[in-house]
Amino acid sequence: MTDQSAKPVSQFQQAQQAQLPKLTRGRIWFRRFINAIVRFLVWVSTRPSVSGLENFPTQGPALVVCNHLGDLDDLLKVTFLPRQIEAVAKVEFANVPIFGRLMDSYGVIWIRRGQPDRQALRVVIQGLADNRLVMINPEGRESLTGALEEATNGAAFLALKANAPIVPLAITGTENKNLYSNLRQLRRTPVTFRIGQPFYLSQQGDHKRAVEEGTQKIMKTIAELLPPEYRGVYETK
Repeated sequence: MTDQSAKPVSQFQQAQQAQLPKLTRGRIWFRRFINAIVRFLVWVSTRPSVSGLENFPTQGPALVVCNHLGDLDDLLKVTFLPRQIEAVAKVEFANVPIFGRLMDSYGVIWIRRGQPDRQALRVVIQGLADNRLVMINPEGRESLTGALEEATNGAAFLALKANAPIVPLAITGTENKNLYSNLRQLRRTPVTFRIGQPFYLSQQGDHKRAVEEGTQKIMKTIAELLPPEYRGVYETK
């Protein structure tokens, strides 16, 4: 029997290595083209409620963190975030025909889940040093329950290492069962997209403890932006 509480581990050892996407003129225009398509699809398939746009930084680097419910999550980020982000994506997608090539052309940071992917960590830190926005899902996968699961320490480690601000996002209504059921019935799915205030993690004393406490702060901040039924293991007492 498979332990569903265990986080997934990438098995593709020979898949493409992580690298920071070069912002060539061709890639910039390709991203604009894809983003326009994504925005159209989001507006015809959802009824969005968006709040907190004033909290999003207009310049400089940031690590953007979010809960993860379904396939629609990243499309909402492309649609509503006022700046372009660099996405961290599981390396398994690199081997998917056509889709993997599209993601390569768009430019993502591939990561091997469930193992110390030092190359991907270095690339994210490089991106933050280059004043880019980097998107990461601290839970490491789509939630199996629809509520917050235990997070890995990657986001906190990166934020502390790069001394970068963290921007929390909270999404609801994007569960695949909701989305695809509504699509079959030609109904728009109600979704919410909420941006919290940026914050920094404190690097004091023992680094390991700082990372663990940072992970708790990240997830509790996301939880505070969510309705109680979505808070899961980070439900505040």
